[in-house]
Amino acid sequence: MRHKLIDLLEQSPVLPAAKDEDALRRALKCESRAVFLLGGDLLTIGQWVAMTHEAGKQAVVHLDLVAGLAPKEVAVDWLRQQGADGIISTRPHLIRRGRELKMLTVLRVFAIDSKAVGNLQKETEMVTPDVIEILPGTLPKVIEKLSKNLSIPLIAGGLMADKGDILSALQAGSMCVSTSDESLWEV
Repeated sequence: MRHKLIDLLEQSPVLPAAKDEDALRRALKCESRAVFLLGGDLLTIGQWVAMTHEAGKQAVVHLDLVAGLAPKEVAVDWLRQQGADGIISTRPHLIRRGRELKMLTVLRVFAIDSKAVGNLQKETEMVTPDVIEILPGTLPKVIEKLSKNLSIPLIAGGLMADKGDILSALQAGSMCVSTSDESLWEV
């Protein structure tokens, strides 16, 4: 079943990814209806989520990057209690828990070699995330192949250097891109 937040992601070709509070404040001024939160800690992430909601945006938290959180299912529950609308993780068991809690789930995958790319079909069948984020997002041939072979929408992330990288990823079949490069947030 398609998660309701995917429609919001599709409306924004570029999703700002904030690594600190200053970047988050700037990201909240962007047109995007969602923000990827790639940092924070146990003491700040609740505030970051609240700030995101106050700006009328959805907060998708990269669980693996929140300092102080263990890679345990209870961490997903805790983020849900903090108000997070979705999670990003490289860990399938955390994605599974996020789906149980009706959160948007983004499985982050590093396309480091053909084996990693080849295993993606099997991995997604086991956990079924709402979205897959492929890193680096500057691999249009890989994105094109995966977008044809997987029924799950793709987000291209990482190493976006300019508008051309964004356009290449979108043309290859990515639903949108995520980037922490602020110069690309309003492309």
